[in-house]
Amino acid sequence: MDNIDRKILAELQRDGRQSLTELGERVGISLSPAHRRVRALEEAGVITGYRAVIEPATVGLGFAAVVFVTLGKTDSESVIAFERAVPRIAEVVHAVRLFGEPDFMLQIMAEDLAAFQRLYDETLSKLPSVQRLTSTLVMKTIVPARALPL
Repeated sequence: MDNIDRKILAELQRDGRQSLTELGERVGISLSPAHRRVRALEEAGVITGYRAVIEPATVGLGFAAVVFVTLGKTDSESVIAFERAVPRIAEVVHAVRLFGEPDFMLQIMAEDLAAFQRLYDETLSKLPSVQRLTSTLVMKTIVPARALPL
């Protein structure tokens, strides 16, 4: 990956809908090399997709929480079962495995407190090997999901 690839990535993070012609102009190359490089970055798994960034409250998701998960068993099978189950929960918008305790952190978006409580009681608490869930409510987003610092 060279400097032009990094410029391409930075530009696509800023505006993933720009045309390849615009992209080429912004990074100083013509259409053909821009197309070739973007395709190579996609095929190499550097670019994993394109999506719209949506303000959650405008689509009825005004409630955010962070849930810390401690597993009762951390053997390979238990961890794999948990990691396979979490992506199936639409309200989990971000999930990471942690070193130490707790084992996982889940970022949740829901309609309201009642919807979060249902999710917590009916889904999250029943995930494989869950020993303890600790949640905290998000008061305010200070830094929204943003582009990587290239």
